[in-house]
Amino acid sequence: MPDLELRLPDDVRLHVDVTGPVDAEVTAVLLHGWTLDGRSWHHQVAELRERFGGRVRVITYDARGHGRSSCLALRDATLAQLGDDLAAVVDEIAPSGPIVLVGHSMGGMTVMEYAHRHPDRFAARTAGLVFVSTTAEGHTHTAYGLSPRITRLIRLAETTGAGVLARCGGWRPPHALLRALRPSIRWMLFGDRCDPADIRLVTSAVARATLRSIGGFRASIGAQHRLETLAALGGLPAAALVGDRDRLTPPPCAESIAAALPTTELTVCPGAGHMLMMERPGEVNAALTGVLDRVLAGRPAARL
Repeated sequence: MPDLELRLPDDVRLHVDVTGPVDAEVTAVLLHGWTLDGRSWHHQVAELRERFGGRVRVITYDARGHGRSSCLALRDATLAQLGDDLAAVVDEIAPSGPIVLVGHSMGGMTVMEYAHRHPDRFAARTAGLVFVSTTAEGHTHTAYGLSPRITRLIRLAETTGAGVLARCGGWRPPHALLRALRPSIRWMLFGDRCDPADIRLVTSAVARATLRSIGGFRASIGAQHRLETLAALGGLPAAALVGDRDRLTPPPCAESIAAALPTTELTVCPGAGHMLMMERPGEVNAALTGVLDRVLAGRPAARL
């Protein structure tokens, strides 16, 4: 899988991984979640390569301030900026042909922001959507699986802590601290079962995210509302998946997406948490390949 570096107009450098030929029939762009990186899609990249071969090109990239991409200015730690970054990736790395956009958590919100901010470009290129453990309503439904009173206290602490972290620049979380927090990360992100290799990958991804991105994106993620944007997408083939143990984007988040975009095939995974690509790769792969099959069969792109 070749590594590319895309330099954006503000000199931020995005690390991009590409597999498949330039002249593939469809390009799938996979966007990771907050504090993670492109490696979170490794099950899906392997499945698409095996199932479709050269018919599908696959692009993953690390969002600004995450993984192997460079740091960012605090003012740019917004979903709006991530939507613009996605537009740049599509224009530069996949300038022609239909695309299928696949977003986990913050990645799904980035897809919605791309559709909102660049409607003509989105409509001209996008042929399918897959939303994994994400929301179009900010933190409206996020209760961490706890009582309302405890949820309010956690949100207050989270908001205060995010403001502090956002001012820490390009520093990254100390490995010793992340090892100590591993049980909390496991509780927050995973459901009934968790492969030790998955929690190690997630922890290593968080270790590569800058403190500015960990704290800086919190406000924008909590405030975004894009149900109206989804409702304008018409007959676009789509899928949404959620775990019924998801503490960050619980089932009502996916249900509202499916209600706004009626062509969405909704899948609720029993016992699963927020990291469905790792916890339930079979279900995610099935939804993704289902959308790609429909696109390859000749479904037209969306029109806003």
